[in-house]
Amino acid sequence: MKRIFVLLALLGTTLMAAEKTVYDFTLNSIEGQSTPLASFKGKVVLLVNVASRCGFTPQYTGLEALYEKYKDRGFVIVGIPANNFGGQEPGSNQEIKTFCTSKYHVTFPMMAKVSVKGDDITPLYAFLTDKSANPKTGGEIGWNFTKFLVGPDGKVIARFDSEVEPEAKDLTSAIEKALNNLK
Repeated sequence: MKRIFVLLALLGTTLMAAEKTVYDFTLNSIEGQSTPLASFKGKVVLLVNVASRCGFTPQYTGLEALYEKYKDRGFVIVGIPANNFGGQEPGSNQEIKTFCTSKYHVTFPMMAKVSVKGDDITPLYAFLTDKSANPKTGGEIGWNFTKFLVGPDGKVIARFDSEVEPEAKDLTSAIEKALNNLK
């Protein structure tokens, strides 16, 4: 009986350890500092792949407004530049940072440029788009400004395509619901 209990305990530990979350990944900030996403544990996080020369770039205004509205309640937006779609994020990290702060007054955390699809996909986006890890929200990124809403436990709650504006009711309702569930 004792052996069965030990075996079940080990099996349960192994299964729990195998379940990844967003918090298992690290990105570099736009300034080049290593940023474990676990530093956002306990918050509601919106991960957004962004680009400076995209038709959706004006969404920075709405994203900043969302961040300002909810940041004191435990909400953070993480902007993740990517140049995967039409070469719409060609700049260096410093150029991206300057663009975001001077044109859109972005104050939410921005990460260094990564790849969100293809052979050089960053591990975070390989996880986010993996349908076996995230059956409801997985699937290839279609364009810039795709948004992943992450709960305080690091699990993906919802995904919103590029066309969903930051002030859209579906998105703000999902954010508010997640914030209301914070302990």
